[in-house]
Amino acid sequence: MTAILILGGGSAGCVLAARLSEEPSFRVTLVEAGDDLTEAGMPPEIRSRYPGRAYLDPRNIWPALTARMGAPAGNRTESPPPRAYEQARRLGGGSAINAMMANRGAPGDYDEWGALGAEGWSWEACLPYFRKLESDRDCGGELHGRDGPLPIRRATPDQLSPFVAATMRALAAQGHPAGADQNGPWRDGVYIGTTAISDAGERVPVSVAYLTPAVRARENLTVRTGFLAERILFEGRRAVGAMVAPLAGGNPETIPADHVVVAAGAIHSPALLMRSGVGPGAMLRRHGLPVIADRPGIGRNLMEHPSIAVSAYLTRAGRVRDRGEHHEQAILRYSSGLPGTPHGDMHGAILSRTGWHSLGCRIGGIFFWVNKSYSRGEVVLASPDPRTEPVVDFRMLSDPRDRTRLADAVRRGARALCDPSLAALRGPVFPASYSPRVARAAAPRPWPAAQRGILSGLLDCAGPARAALIHGLVTQGVTLGQLLADERALDAFVAAEVGGTWHPSGTCRMGAADDPMSVCDGFARVRGVESLRVCDASLMPTIPRANTNIPTVMMAERVADLIRRDGDAPSGE
Repeated sequence: MTAILILGGGSAGCVLAARLSEEPSFRVTLVEAGDDLTEAGMPPEIRSRYPGRAYLDPRNIWPALTARMGAPAGNRTESPPPRAYEQARRLGGGSAINAMMANRGAPGDYDEWGALGAEGWSWEACLPYFRKLESDRDCGGELHGRDGPLPIRRATPDQLSPFVAATMRALAAQGHPAGADQNGPWRDGVYIGTTAISDAGERVPVSVAYLTPAVRARENLTVRTGFLAERILFEGRRAVGAMVAPLAGGNPETIPADHVVVAAGAIHSPALLMRSGVGPGAMLRRHGLPVIADRPGIGRNLMEHPSIAVSAYLTRAGRVRDRGEHHEQAILRYSSGLPGTPHGDMHGAILSRTGWHSLGCRIGGIFFWVNKSYSRGEVVLASPDPRTEPVVDFRMLSDPRDRTRLADAVRRGARALCDPSLAALRGPVFPASYSPRVARAAAPRPWPAAQRGILSGLLDCAGPARAALIHGLVTQGVTLGQLLADERALDAFVAAEVGGTWHPSGTCRMGAADDPMSVCDGFARVRGVESLRVCDASLMPTIPRANTNIPTVMMAERVADLIRRDGDAPSGE
């Protein structure tokens, strides 16, 4: 039997483990640092279709992980200080804590991958795997699957909050046509969001959808949780296993393998490769690491969807009726028209609320992001110690096209939310972002809870003073009117407040053999070594116009087929 070791039990790792263990000649071991996650053992905050608490729980994330967001602005020579960056540490990965959005992106995203040297990747090649992963409860036809592991659905009209429904109507009146299927033909418009939610109205993590009890019962599959992958082991240039250790502390152990697949995500996969001696040679030498293969592209090409928000206080008439309801209920897809940008390069998530708590229920808005971003950052080793997080610098808005489009999003959001048709459902409209201050305020601890309760009560009874209260305590003096009247002030606000969307990608990108910055070939094999692959969002040459979880599941479905067809063939170098 061929022993296959998968390092990382996120969305990609779970798919690989399930699909590869279908092959009797493979003996598959899946290693994940976080806790197990089964259908029977799902905690309520993960099971809920409202995800507002799952991603705040330090038990579900890498608690020490931070990242720099924005690029230097104005006269500054350094990026803003790093802030907490939530990435899942649990079997199922991001699918265990994310917003469950199940969109695919544009066909052109995948054709672009092939054009950039990822041989074999195209929309035509990827569509069968998008169909394979899903069971779409609402839409049929050649674009949709009917019997895949992940149920896909859209909210019914009665599930929409009054604020979301009214915002959709206002956007339609402003020239954004209503669309029926976010995963249908790629068009701009306003859509009810496509989500991966079960028939019972609950989250369906990939670990539950793919690693069913029947799959886990296979004799050729072993799932080990609570183990950190410290480094990949090599004989010469051939990967022969990995050193893993209990996350809680304890003696490391060796897991031998004929083939290793790194599936630890776009931040931790490059870090694991670098700790193992595969990466930029000069940096590895500085850390005293042996250089198995000098691959300068590992850790580079880091991508995200830069974000900013426009929010509004919600009157009682505009608030959610069911606190268990999903919050990202609708989306706006539009084209910026900026020269050189593709169709549908901007995205706005229309939120019925902005937090799980009392204050969040009183605030709705549109969370915008640059759907096709051009800024690039990097992941570098801070230390060879596997328990030290890498240095992550997204350098968002370093490409001026991203900055221009995000500033324009604030204007568009203001126009939408200030529409007179929303007057009965909302109060003051204001600029916002997911800042460290907002994250601290959302923490499920006594003092933040007391502060939220006090501010919620004040907002409800403030009357004419409500705008002043919001600008004094929430936006710290920044008003939407000021930003719209002053281009420099708007630019400075976007540069200071830009955030991410928890969609890191690109750090082990596929590319052509003659591209020195490519890391993997179109079979996901790491160039310059043997018996080693990468399979997660780090493979993406460019970021798709989508939340990245479903594209990652698609990639894992396809890579699993490639491994089954290709066996243990070397990369050809």
